[in-house]
Amino acid sequence: MSQVIVLDATGQRLSPCSPQKAHQLLAQGRARLVSEDPFTIQLPYAVALRPVPAAPTEEKPGEGKRLLLHICCGPCSTYSIQRLRGLGFEVTGLWYNPNIHPFAEHERRRECMQAYATEIALPMIWEAYEMPAYFRAVAGHETFGERCSICYRLRLERTAQIAQQQGFDAFTTTLLISPYQQQDLIRHIGEELASQYGVSFYFENLRRGWSERGHMAREHGMYQQRYCGCIYSEWEAALKSAK
Repeated sequence: MSQVIVLDATGQRLSPCSPQKAHQLLAQGRARLVSEDPFTIQLPYAVALRPVPAAPTEEKPGEGKRLLLHICCGPCSTYSIQRLRGLGFEVTGLWYNPNIHPFAEHERRRECMQAYATEIALPMIWEAYEMPAYFRAVAGHETFGERCSICYRLRLERTAQIAQQQGFDAFTTTLLISPYQQQDLIRHIGEELASQYGVSFYFENLRRGWSERGHMAREHGMYQQRYCGCIYSEWEAALKSAK
């Protein structure tokens, strides 16, 4: 049997009741009949209902702040930029990746990012390709992990320097989206450089957007590389594939 509509003295709709309860209230003079179809009764007093709490809104830690985003490649920039803009940051991209080898690969990735930046109206800072600087830095430290730490620092330090020079409020990197990168180490280096250069390092686990990153990259027809960037990672990827 359907529930009975219940109104208060002001006509405000309250929680419904059973027909049995409605008949009991009518018989006791504690309510009056408004309508038989649909069965509706009205109470002789007003009821103050608790206001429905507003849905919580996500905090925007970047509201009014300029953020310099180091970009490792076009695909990793997709979700990262979308997320950071959604948090209120005014994002500017920085391209500085001296680790990418060979030069033709570097240019292919750079051109992919250039096209995407134009498409989404992202301001960019383009740093020169400094491959010798990368090889000098990792010489004697070529093993996986050891070279990666040096590579992270090389790119993040340039980002922190430019952020300081150009008055950005914070800096971060798209490397934080990749499950193949050492996120804790990136965070440690970023926060150390933030203290050194006096510019905040914004950390967020962007890996939750990894799947969406792939979808967005395909949607925009982006070139998607098969190795991290350096000649060592290319060699290791080729060996793994051969096995």
